[in-house]
Amino acid sequence: MKLNKQTVNEILRFGIVGALATALHYGIYLVLQHYINVNVAYTVGYFVSFVFNYISSARFTFKKKESVKNGLGFCGAHAFNYCLQLGLLNLFLWLGVGRSLAPVPVYCIAVPSNFLIVRLVFRKLK
Repeated sequence: MKLNKQTVNEILRFGIVGALATALHYGIYLVLQHYINVNVAYTVGYFVSFVFNYISSARFTFKKKESVKNGLGFCGAHAFNYCLQLGLLNLFLWLGVGRSLAPVPVYCIAVPSNFLIVRLVFRKLK
């Protein structure tokens, strides 16, 4: 990936949107994990965060209009990302990381890979 000014600006905007989406996801998870299964709590948080993330990524990060094509690409990228995150969450729980902290290393692994996939979606699919 060539790091020109546009790419650097996209990475910065992605960081802002990603931080907000991750905080939203994590906050919902932290509340719900006390009342329901951790996988369900994580999924509910992921879905709410996903909706926010798609609209913000399209409009703010990549300066594109939402479309069926990039929406489907975004869904595909996040289907992979969701499976990766849920698998990692359960791995960290199995390794003994506490329920409240287990999402933190998951985000550290999944967020960078998600940027590359989502960037491809918004750059290649108009």
